[in-house]
Amino acid sequence: MRILVKEIVVNCGPRDTRVGVIENGELVELFIENTSGERLVGNVYKGKVANVLPGMQAAFVNVGLNKNTFLYVDDALENVVGVDDVPENISNKSSIKDVLKPGQAVIVQVSKEPFGTKGARVTRHITLPGRFVVLMPTVDYIGISRRIVDHEERERLKKLAQEFRPKGMGVIVRTMAEDLSPEELKRDIEFLDKLWRRVKQKGKSAKAPAILHRDLNLLYRIIRDSFDSDVLRLIIDSQDEYESILSLLEDIGPHLKDRVFLFQENRPIFEIFGLETQIEKILRNKVWLRCGGYIVIDQTEALTSIDVNTGKYVGSTNLADTVLKTNLEAAGEIAHQLRLRNIGGIIIIDFIDMDSHDHQRKVLAALAEATVLDKTKTTILGLTQLGLVEMTRQKVRQGLAQSLLKPCTCCDGTGKVPSEDVRVIRIENEIKRYLQTSTDPAVLIHVHPTTAGNLIGVNGVNLERLVKETSKRIFICGKLEISPEEYRIVLSGPVDEVEKTALPVAVGEIHTLLVDSVHSNRTQDGVARIEGYVIQIDQAASLVGKRTTFEITKVDKTFARAKLFTRS
Repeated sequence: MRILVKEIVVNCGPRDTRVGVIENGELVELFIENTSGERLVGNVYKGKVANVLPGMQAAFVNVGLNKNTFLYVDDALENVVGVDDVPENISNKSSIKDVLKPGQAVIVQVSKEPFGTKGARVTRHITLPGRFVVLMPTVDYIGISRRIVDHEERERLKKLAQEFRPKGMGVIVRTMAEDLSPEELKRDIEFLDKLWRRVKQKGKSAKAPAILHRDLNLLYRIIRDSFDSDVLRLIIDSQDEYESILSLLEDIGPHLKDRVFLFQENRPIFEIFGLETQIEKILRNKVWLRCGGYIVIDQTEALTSIDVNTGKYVGSTNLADTVLKTNLEAAGEIAHQLRLRNIGGIIIIDFIDMDSHDHQRKVLAALAEATVLDKTKTTILGLTQLGLVEMTRQKVRQGLAQSLLKPCTCCDGTGKVPSEDVRVIRIENEIKRYLQTSTDPAVLIHVHPTTAGNLIGVNGVNLERLVKETSKRIFICGKLEISPEEYRIVLSGPVDEVEKTALPVAVGEIHTLLVDSVHSNRTQDGVARIEGYVIQIDQAASLVGKRTTFEITKVDKTFARAKLFTRS
């Protein structure tokens, strides 16, 4: 499968950073990193063994996260380099209790993000990725990227890696190293060797649990791992990050600087490139094929099942050809969807039944060819006795469906709806687009109370940012009758007119409401709400759970102050 045009589009939003990788005009990979969240994969920690489970041949290791991490015996063996030396008589067949003891300090690296109720998975086989090589300090091994197909080039790189690698350490030469000069390869290996020495030195003095090395953020990982000569251009909508990328490329790839472009249009960058529409399709389980057939993707905790159907396609010759054409197109689309949605684990595909063994071989070959561009390790195991195709795809990070969707509260978890973050980002973008075309200085927007809280943010920080970005006065009002996915612009006009309509209370009014919580900053005060609008009541913390009468003393666009009412 040949890539004609490859582009990277970066959206740096206030809540998250999104990176879309486009090949031949089609979104093939989407990365999302929340600015308030933390990515764990690649981080190196000094941890302490919390407990050892011989029955599971594993151990739980405390590295300072919310949940203890999980360490399999295979990930704790071989030429590991930990804080405590591994006895020489330990073999690959040893029990976990022979390798680790409760309270023992170990250096581990997160290999898989937490999924659902499971904690992160860790390993003692450390890998430190650079731009051209991956250094493996704990194993004696040399590998060359399978994407480098020229035999002479593979041999050249293998000899250079053997010459430059630190004694006893392993090196995997990455695809970007093809045709690289010996000096550049040596420089990359030396940089990673120094990094590992710093990690080890820090591990000697740090008290477990402690972080020893934190992997780069999303944008810098994309530059390191994906931005090569195959990329026609990288377009980014942040002036600051644009300059940071140019500065980074000055050191690691100056020849790529002229492929970086700053996006300066008023409309959102993902909308201009048609990515928002493609992202919405990720949230659906049915994907239509060009021929008129379709596939249905159902993800569970145990596995992912994919069903292929002819749909509207009736063919033009005979049934066997119709089935073959549908299955061939489905094979390519399935590989695309697995990569785009980042689906990992066991995958079962129910292609339309084919009687011809030749047709079966063609479909399996098409599926294998379509997965070649996927950097994540994928293995096609073949047909089962039931005629199903079984395959696996390495699961490293959370799939997009888990990131963008949450269980629906109305159907007891059998369906999914967009998560709060996805909803609020979409609503924010649509509000900004509306305000760019509006000449009115103020606007009143009704949303569901939970959405209102997210739009306003703690102490109003999100709303203040939105006001600054749009140069408009924005009033947010929570309404229970509005769906969490919807919003309504109910009034636009002069500030005093909109403000009078927007605020549910006025100074001097007397109200009796339930005090539902203690104020987050002033713990002596209580909080009551009118459809999401916060009323901070002085000295009312002890009245949480009770209906209380109070007098409004101050009114702001996001909250009001009040005092307990006493009759004179």
